Amino acid sequence: MSNTSTQRTTGRSERQIRRELNARLRKLEYGSSTADPLTNPSDATFAQRTHRALILILLTALVPGGAQSVTGNHRLGRIGLSVTLINWALIVLAVLGYLVARDFLLSLAFNTFVQSIGIFYLAAIAVGWFILWLDTARLIRFVQLKPGARALVGILLVALLTITSGGTGYGAFFLNASTSSISSIFGSGPAVTKADGRYNVLILGADAGEGRTGLRPDSISVASINASTGKIVLFSIPRNLQNAQFAADSPLWDVYPDGYSCGDECIVNSLYTDVQQNHQDLYPDAENPSAEAMMDAASGILGLDVSGYVMVDMDGFSELIDAMGGVTVTTGGWTPYRGTRPDGEWGNAWWEPGTYTFDGDDALGFARSRTWSTDYARIQRQQCIQQAMLSQFDIPTLLTRFESIMEAGEQMVETSIPRSQVGSFLNLGMKSQKQDMDRMTLGPPDFDSQFSTYPDFKQIHQRVDELLTDDGTPVSGAYLLQPTLGLYMAGSTSDPEADWEPVPTQPDGSQITKEYLMQAEDTGQEDLLSDAAETNYQCHPD
Repeated sequence: MSNTSTQRTTGRSERQIRRELNARLRKLEYGSSTADPLTNPSDATFAQRTHRALILILLTALVPGGAQSVTGNHRLGRIGLSVTLINWALIVLAVLGYLVARDFLLSLAFNTFVQSIGIFYLAAIAVGWFILWLDTARLIRFVQLKPGARALVGILLVALLTITSGGTGYGAFFLNASTSSISSIFGSGPAVTKADGRYNVLILGADAGEGRTGLRPDSISVASINASTGKIVLFSIPRNLQNAQFAADSPLWDVYPDGYSCGDECIVNSLYTDVQQNHQDLYPDAENPSAEAMMDAASGILGLDVSGYVMVDMDGFSELIDAMGGVTVTTGGWTPYRGTRPDGEWGNAWWEPGTYTFDGDDALGFARSRTWSTDYARIQRQQCIQQAMLSQFDIPTLLTRFESIMEAGEQMVETSIPRSQVGSFLNLGMKSQKQDMDRMTLGPPDFDSQFSTYPDFKQIHQRVDELLTDDGTPVSGAYLLQPTLGLYMAGSTSDPEADWEPVPTQPDGSQITKEYLMQAEDTGQEDLLSDAAETNYQCHPD
């Protein structure tokens, strides 16, 4: 009797357990008619729980704090939503400012105090977003998901966490690094002043050079920028120009009242070293007296009021090119450089006409090459390398090589432009992208080859006035430049090689080879080597 009763009780218990398990399985499969899957996932189906997890992830990614507001910590959700609204308001204000007050917006963006706030704000956003992601992971309840769905949801959550919180954290790092680099390059000195509605800025390519005493500017240019339109006229001054003039208010007027005119030794780029060694006392308040003297010389040569300078160290320039991953250019001539000759010996090797991706050292060698070439050909190649660097300096390159680019930039640039004007000049640079750039070289192709030795400054001033007066008329010729990123890149025609001169050939009409050039050098046939290098000024960036 007792055994039969125990068996019935046990049987009822087992049936009850099976019914309870079946009810739970049906609930997981079909859900409860009264359940709210978003707030009560325990009564939801596996599919509903997966959909709920995806909704919470998307809310945290697109509307931070939204997941917590719907289900979970409502106080944390309100904080997240409030910050999200502030962020969207800031984005809207930034867009409006860019459209209606871009100069003010860019100046504000480069303000030290504003950037410091931005760094801490982005860092706080990154940390807060990370906390919201952790809380979202708690709200999802991974243990209630099917194993396959757990992996999918987990991967998606980690990926979006990295993109959002990680990306914002990188933005704080990026801004901090940018602020440090900008502070090391741009000072807090007086603003660059306008003259007749233009900013006139001296650009020096500085190079200590092999066998050279002291630093000398290897390339000298003045960018005259229309303060309203951003249009640029670029004046190139050959480094060997003699008898440089100074304005009457220049400290050098008393030293060189007839100009920097002591003969072949007094070419304009040697003025930098002369002032550094002998006349620093003439510029007692200047951080770089030699650069100030070069500004005075450029002012007297061109008849312009040059009030700012940018000096680019060529070795730093090489490091920057390496940091960018190299630059690609096409050259239309034979260019000599120091390297391995066809016979395996070290000496004068040659780059033949063609397309090259140069690293920093090769780019510098290509730009500097002067053997069997003129300084004017060298100027064209220097500009080509600069153009290539600027035209290939894009956002992916900046993001993937940011740290090394910033380090190289700190070593590369010295300037009198204060940090307070960075935004204004950046705005002018953006305007200049819509305009062609005019240019003039105080030598070929704009003047004859003897002009740098016997310059006619009255003629120079007249030509400068004509270009600046007729601000929209482009200069004729194959080497017209147009600006990009506030500076310039190649190409006034769709085919930059259309007007190139043919590459020289051997006297019998056959193509020049590296072996032919090596033999010509070994046998002392300098005229053949000069002929071969005749077109190496032809170059454009790819």
